[in-house]
Amino acid sequence: MKTYFRSFCLLGGLLAGQQTAAQVIARYTVQAGDIERHNSIVHIRLEQPADTESLLLEEVTGKKRVPVAVTAAEGALWWVLEGRTPAGAQRSYELKKANRKTSVAPVMQVTDNHSALVLQQGLQKNLQYNYATVEPPAGSDTVYRRSAFIHPLWAPNGAVLTNAFPNAGHRHHMGIWNPWTHTSFEGRETDFWNVQKKEGKVRFVKMESVTVGNAWCGFSARQEHVAFLKDGTEKVAINETWEVRAYPATDNGKRRLWDITSLFTPATADGITLLQYRYGGGFGLRTTASFTASTSQVLTSEGKTRKDADSTRARWVKITGTTPQGKAGLLIMNAPANYDSPEPLRVWPENMEGGELMLNYSPTKMKSWTLTNGNEYTLTYRVMVYDGDITPAEAEAAWKDFAFPPVVRKE
Repeated sequence: MKTYFRSFCLLGGLLAGQQTAAQVIARYTVQAGDIERHNSIVHIRLEQPADTESLLLEEVTGKKRVPVAVTAAEGALWWVLEGRTPAGAQRSYELKKANRKTSVAPVMQVTDNHSALVLQQGLQKNLQYNYATVEPPAGSDTVYRRSAFIHPLWAPNGAVLTNAFPNAGHRHHMGIWNPWTHTSFEGRETDFWNVQKKEGKVRFVKMESVTVGNAWCGFSARQEHVAFLKDGTEKVAINETWEVRAYPATDNGKRRLWDITSLFTPATADGITLLQYRYGGGFGLRTTASFTASTSQVLTSEGKTRKDADSTRARWVKITGTTPQGKAGLLIMNAPANYDSPEPLRVWPENMEGGELMLNYSPTKMKSWTLTNGNEYTLTYRVMVYDGDITPAEAEAAWKDFAFPPVVRKE
């Protein structure tokens, strides 16, 4: 069963006559810390469940009050610290219970087409999560049927930046996905990535929740890593939840941020070991066929390029290239709390597949990771999708804002 959360911001004429009468239920301060902020995403836990359609958040500067788009979901209040906030600065907000609800549709929407969820801002599509099984190209082995992956991922200019079922040699590449490759499960090596080996795969189980709002939209989806046993039966090895949030575009619509968090637990008493291997798990990406060695550039936080980024660590990796709609790209950031962070990279050499690109943040590239029963594990990534290009300094600033977010305090 799907649970839908809705969140709104009261604007314009609806605010007239309400500002003095509305009850202030909380006051917050946001501290930038020692980092200059640019359209930072902030949130704070709500002490009590809120009727999100009746909340009004205002930024307070002296006697001036400016309404702020807000989303109340998952037990927290979310908004964007709009514009630039200098290092050391502090901004103040009041949360009120408005006198009446609004019927204005939220900015960030989720469209369910009965096989996939599309996260979008107005008519601008951000990304698509495929929960129904997607068939491979005609003539392919049915083993390549797959659910539980993101594709397409759109740039603000409309270009598709991902690829799925790309060619006969790599039909198992699925846009953005994260199956573990080399594992030890119940005494047997099991590969959930290379499905053609028929050892295992990842599949969608159910949608936990879908959220729409003004500060973000997204979903929480249950997935499972399934092992195919020698006797022809199946056994779930890992239970996983994907939490995905997409935020409003900034910089005149040229940049978008979205987050993906994987929460996973072993499904059996003996757990599972994710063995050290050169790729697998984490954040897997097969980019558009438009991105080749001659039409795209890779740059990491350590100054590595496609020629030398493989098997190096990176806080962030930037991929920019030419598309039919113009220049565009994506910046992928891994969280400091991730296993063995900054995570190692698997980057295809320039002579692979005609120069096309597969990139993987692989937490187990350098060392194994044993998952024990009863414990939950987390990997989090933030992605900036942009038109044109961004500078290394902008990429580093975006990662710092993600890794060390502003502090929100209740007064």
